[in-house]
Amino acid sequence: MTEDIRALLQIPSTRLDAINQILADPDMKIINDFLDVVAKYGTPEEINAKAEAARQMPVLREKVAKIKPEYLKDLDWLQEQREKGAFISIDEYRKKVLGERAEKMSFNDDFAVTLEISACQYFHYVILAAKRAIAEGLLMPSRFIRVRQMKEQEEDGDLPAFAAAMQIIGASYVETLDTKGTDGSNIHLGGPETITGYFGGVGQPNAYALKWLDEFLYYYTNYGIRQVLNINPGTVLLGYLLHRLGVDNEFKISVYMGNDNPYAAFWTLIGAKLFSREDGTSPLIGFNWSNSINNETMEITAQFRKDLGFEDVVRYEHHIVETYKSIVRQPYNRRDELIEIADHVANISAKHEGADPEIDIEREHPSDILDYFRDKDEIIETGDWDHLTLNFSDKLDSLNKTAWALTENGLSFIAAKHLHAK
Repeated sequence: MTEDIRALLQIPSTRLDAINQILADPDMKIINDFLDVVAKYGTPEEINAKAEAARQMPVLREKVAKIKPEYLKDLDWLQEQREKGAFISIDEYRKKVLGERAEKMSFNDDFAVTLEISACQYFHYVILAAKRAIAEGLLMPSRFIRVRQMKEQEEDGDLPAFAAAMQIIGASYVETLDTKGTDGSNIHLGGPETITGYFGGVGQPNAYALKWLDEFLYYYTNYGIRQVLNINPGTVLLGYLLHRLGVDNEFKISVYMGNDNPYAAFWTLIGAKLFSREDGTSPLIGFNWSNSINNETMEITAQFRKDLGFEDVVRYEHHIVETYKSIVRQPYNRRDELIEIADHVANISAKHEGADPEIDIEREHPSDILDYFRDKDEIIETGDWDHLTLNFSDKLDSLNKTAWALTENGLSFIAAKHLHAK
């Protein structure tokens, strides 16, 4: 019976013809408005050339020098530490964890887990983490997520300094654009008294999708920022369309999208496949699951992710720990589940957004997701700067606990590539 009706699910090619007709219609406003925003920045080739020039180290350093020249000393120090091999190597780390057993164990890099930290709000945090890593034999993440206001960090020099630091250490990073729904874009949203309004979206209504696109292209062409957070189906589609045109943009889908079952994932990856390039690439390079999923959901979706050709393209980003306040019920720690799945599902990122809960609960100021949306000046004025710095340091500890657990179980990980070479 099941096999008899399975064929009914297949999609006739005429359905694709109908979609292409809309995309190619010169009078189609939804596409014309998209193309008008892109045209402000040039042809796809011109846009990519601007981005490539903007991310060159001399250009980034020049921008730093104009705004925050003291950061140049930090960048020079980081470069010097990398060149002299001050950071622990992966082989040394494995010996530290396993002792003599390290030489007899084999590690399958095909299933290496990406070590990810979020959110790394300030360039200062990178230097702090690097100093701790050298002094204590810790690992630096190979992926950093940021949720700081773009204009604020552009004005104080953090934006180019952070971009330069990521190149030095060999890590990918994601920025969160200011058109993310916390700027009053949805007029119906307030505090808890309007909570049901959030069920309809967090705040990229009407023209805000195009505003998001415009903002991305600004930072792409002026700072070379390639990867940004994506929280809305409309801006996900715009990301697909932009990449299809030839712009080398990338994005990760946020936990706020709420992908919490295999069918939601299938729908998202169907879109990625429809608009992928002929070489199979897609701008969707990070897929952040809802905190409510279990390992079986990732296992099921890994099957069709591979069949769609996205196993090496789309990374599953999964929270191992979360901020202690304002996002999940505590205690929340998925490290044991990661160990169970990491030997057979490829391309997973272990995301650390807080301390281990037993650490966070003891802090005077536990990690709080709402801190991401505060102005830097306000944080300093209220005396919370040191608290938030400690919160980040706790995240680094949590990340290293995960690396330790992976190693104990003979599992591989990816740390900052230019710092921890084997």
